Amino acid sequence: MRIILCGFGVVGQSLVKLFVSRSEDLYAKYGLKPRVVGVFDSKGSAVDQSGLDLEKLILVKKEFGTVKNYAKTKNNYSGLDMIKNIDADVLIETTASNYKDAEPGMTHITNAMKSGMHVISVNKGPLALAFPSLMELATYNQVMFKFSGTVGGGTPILDYAKNSLKGERITSFAGILNGTTNYILTNMANGLSFDAALNDAKSKGYVEADESLDLDGLDAAAKLVILANWVMDMKVTMPDIKCTGIRKVTTENIKNAAKKKCAVKLIASCNKELEVSPKEISVDDPLCVNGTLNAIAFTSEHSGTQTIIGKGAGGMETASSILRDLLDIRQEIART
Repeated sequence: MRIILCGFGVVGQSLVKLFVSRSEDLYAKYGLKPRVVGVFDSKGSAVDQSGLDLEKLILVKKEFGTVKNYAKTKNNYSGLDMIKNIDADVLIETTASNYKDAEPGMTHITNAMKSGMHVISVNKGPLALAFPSLMELATYNQVMFKFSGTVGGGTPILDYAKNSLKGERITSFAGILNGTTNYILTNMANGLSFDAALNDAKSKGYVEADESLDLDGLDAAAKLVILANWVMDMKVTMPDIKCTGIRKVTTENIKNAAKKKCAVKLIASCNKELEVSPKEISVDDPLCVNGTLNAIAFTSEHSGTQTIIGKGAGGMETASSILRDLLDIRQEIART
């Protein structure tokens, strides 16, 4: 299976390491032989139609900070150039999420679909801003569009809601969908001020380069859009979400909640309306998880409420979700 990889940061590199470590197992178990034919990062690209040497690719990135030094003749293909000029079966989009215009991910995804490539995205921007039209474009071009890593990282939240609750009607859901804000609020409950908790989260690499994505609830809102569309068949985008972040949560708020045996958490909910905001939750509620964990509770018509808890982010966790999507695509192709 020929793959173009857009973006080669933590997630892209983790994925390539997974391909290397599991190559025999993937072929023996699933008949999957991933052949990466093009990779690009912010400084350049590496292309080889017969398949790049993945171990060399990782070493080059580590040594030079870019993949463009992979070959003697340096390659300046952009992601779009690769999509237009290289034959591939699947595009994997891992560039940074951008909630203003979703670029460059949006251009990569739409052009790949129009070229007949299946697409896997862990970039939330295009889905947050144009989920309904991207699904239509995939259907129109008869390609598969997978994005299980956009919500919950390695925890299969989207798969669970869609497949494990088949035949059930989910009536509402609510959850902690951003591990960074959960970590900050947990530390505030343990006595740290907001600024001290934020600095601690930054020192551990949990905070996005643009901290407003975490602190103002944009990341959680994007995931709420994806869930509402995928699980509830809504046709919504980011502007439909009522969104409040955690910047105004004070130590006083946290203490008052604790007196009531509650904790303040940033909750994304889909009931009568779509909302992301800090809320008090009982410490006995299964949703009340600490640290960087994510949790989501689905309430359905007949089987009541079920809660899934798992790691939200992390390079390897997200890479494992891409691999899951790739195996799904491989199986679908084998069926046809």
